[in-house]
Amino acid sequence: MAGPLAGVKVLDLSQIVSGPMATAWLADQGAEVVKLESPSGDPVRFVGARKGTTSAIHVAVNRGKRGEILDLKDPAQHARFAELVGWADVLVENFRPGTMERLGWPWERARALNPGLIWCSITGFGPSGPYANLRAYDPVVQAASGLCAIQADPDGTPRLVGTLVCDKVTALTAAQAITAALFHRARTGEGQRIDIAMLDAAIAFNWVEGMYNLAFVEGADPAPEYASLARLWRTKDGWVSCSMLQDSEFRALREALGNPPELMDPALETAAGRLPRLAELLKTMARLCAERTCAELMDGFIRAGAVGCRVNSRAEVLDDPQVRHNGCLVEVDQGEVGRVRVARHPVRFSATPAVDRPGPAPDGPQR
Repeated sequence: MAGPLAGVKVLDLSQIVSGPMATAWLADQGAEVVKLESPSGDPVRFVGARKGTTSAIHVAVNRGKRGEILDLKDPAQHARFAELVGWADVLVENFRPGTMERLGWPWERARALNPGLIWCSITGFGPSGPYANLRAYDPVVQAASGLCAIQADPDGTPRLVGTLVCDKVTALTAAQAITAALFHRARTGEGQRIDIAMLDAAIAFNWVEGMYNLAFVEGADPAPEYASLARLWRTKDGWVSCSMLQDSEFRALREALGNPPELMDPALETAAGRLPRLAELLKTMARLCAERTCAELMDGFIRAGAVGCRVNSRAEVLDDPQVRHNGCLVEVDQGEVGRVRVARHPVRFSATPAVDRPGPAPDGPQR
C-alpha cells in the first residue's frame, strides 16, 4: 500500500536539519523526494558520527530520498534545474534571504514555469527585518525566542536545550504547512509560496506554557513559571520523572509510593491544599524517591497509573520495553556504510502506512 502522499513530487534544496527533516517526513508518508546537493555536499554529511561522507544525522533527515548533485552556481546546469522545477509539486529551500534570487531563481520565475508549485522557504528570522541577514543555527534561535531563558538555572543563568529543538519544530511546522497547501491546491489548483521563520515557529511552540505569565495584556494573577514546577527525582540507582498536577494524579502517585503516612494528610487531597505546603511536599517526595530503586518506582507507577517514568540514558532508550514494544527504532540498509538505525515514522496510518527507506547514496560530495 502506498503512503498518504503517494504521487506527490518534492524537490528538496535544503540543508542541515530544518528543511531536510520536513521533507524526510513527506518521504516517509509516500512522497517522491529528490534531494539536490551541491558538489561539496550538504554540510550535515560531515557532522557527528559518520562513515565516509555519510553521517547518522544525514541519514536520519534524508531517509527515503533520491539524491542528485547539481550546482546552481553553474548556469549550464540551470536547464536541469528548470526540468526539476517543472516536475515538482513542492520545492523546499532554507537558504538565507536573497540566495535564490542571486542564483537566478526567484519564486516568481519558478511560479511562471510551474503555476501549481508550492514553494516553501525556511529562514532563521524571516525574509526581511533587522535580523534577516543573520546566519541562524538552532542555538541562536533558542536564544532569541526566549527558550534559553525558559531553561534558566534557579540563579537565572540561561541554558540551551541539548537538542536541535528549534530546527526540528520548524521542520514539523513546515511539513504541516506543505500538506495544508497541497490540500488547498487539490481544491483550487492554486500553488503558493510558504515562508517559515525558525524564530516564528519557536515562539509559537514555546508560548503555550513557557510564556503564560505574559499572555494577559491587562494583567492577571501570576503563576510560578511552568519550568520551575517540573523536576527530576534521584532514586537509589538513578533518576525518575513524576508529577501530580491533578488531584487524581496525586492519589495515583501516592498509591505508587505505597501510600506512605506522610502523604495521607487529608489537606493534601486537593491542589488548593497542596500549594501552601509545596516546599514541604517536595522535600518529602525527594526523600521517598531516594529510598527506592528505579525498578520499584516504575512498578508502582505502572500499577497505579501514575504520572512517572524512569530517566533513560541514551543507550537505555534502545532497550526500553515500551520503545521496543512500539517499534520506535528501525534499521535501514544504507548501502556501502551498512545498516543504520533510525527512528520509525511516528504516525501509524491504518490505510496508507508510512515507509522506512534509506537516504541518498554517498556519491559525489567529498571532503
